Amino acid sequence: MIRVLFSLLLLLAMHGAGHSHELRPGFLEIKQAGGETYDIRFKVPARGDMRLGLYVQLPDSCTNETPPRSESAGAAFVERLSVSCPGGLAGNQVSIAGLSGTFTDVVVRVESSDGAVQATRLTPDQPYFTVAAAPTWLDTARTYFLLGVEHILLGIDHLLFVLALLLLVRNTWMLVKVITAFTVAHSITLALAALGWAQIPQAPVEAVIALSIMFVAAETIRPRRQENDLVSKAPWVIAFAFGLLHGLGFGGALKEIGLPQSDVPLALLTFNLGVEAGQLLFVFAVLGLKAVIDRALTVKLPWARTVAGYGIGSLAAVWFVQRVGLML
Repeated sequence: MIRVLFSLLLLLAMHGAGHSHELRPGFLEIKQAGGETYDIRFKVPARGDMRLGLYVQLPDSCTNETPPRSESAGAAFVERLSVSCPGGLAGNQVSIAGLSGTFTDVVVRVESSDGAVQATRLTPDQPYFTVAAAPTWLDTARTYFLLGVEHILLGIDHLLFVLALLLLVRNTWMLVKVITAFTVAHSITLALAALGWAQIPQAPVEAVIALSIMFVAAETIRPRRQENDLVSKAPWVIAFAFGLLHGLGFGGALKEIGLPQSDVPLALLTFNLGVEAGQLLFVFAVLGLKAVIDRALTVKLPWARTVAGYGIGSLAAVWFVQRVGLML
């Protein structure tokens, strides 16, 4: 029953959220074109025609070789320029001005002329990094793993779907199968979408994700089911089907962040592992909280599951209307 209380807290905390991710991370790519020359591409998150006030700060010795060029790219602005940095950037600090005043991150990828790649993640608490002379693959793995964890834990719609599954399935073994099916399914479409093999516009995907939450929430409040009902007999089939859909949402977000072309398998694998780690943290937290409160409460609350189902479904309905409205 405590799963209900936890879900209600989430609903109250996120009642104003119309989208799973209010802001996508920025992406900064620095490629060494010559000994002291670098090509820079900076993807800055935006809302409509308004870009975030984020700007790349290079060492003072760097000068522009070409004037900056900017173009709109969906929910972001892409800025490009070439710079000359005497002595190169190795060992020097690069920062993002304005990042400390936001709630977003910036993924950074630095590629040297010999093909070595450094990947890191800048946050409002640490908006700077030092360009490594000899980066390792662990930098990329750590960066994309943490992005995966952050993406699922900040993706309230994905978490509410998992929470609805927890409310729907009461048998422990069946719950294991349901979570496994959801994981396998979204791992498949995450890869397809991130690699560009499944070209589906993100806006309809986000709207149908909200619809999937409404469907599962409605199932949690159904008073009786027939024994041959698919949801009763094999809820893992439903989880797998909707998992394919949610994977498109994960993959679309990863594609927007950017995959390092020389490290696509590693970045894709570690991002997916991060998503799974964040999802398991959420499941264990909910089940642990339920166990603690079940011991503390002596009175059962038979109406709690119904209240939670209605709450989750209502919030998902609001999201669905908002997301459909954005497509019109």
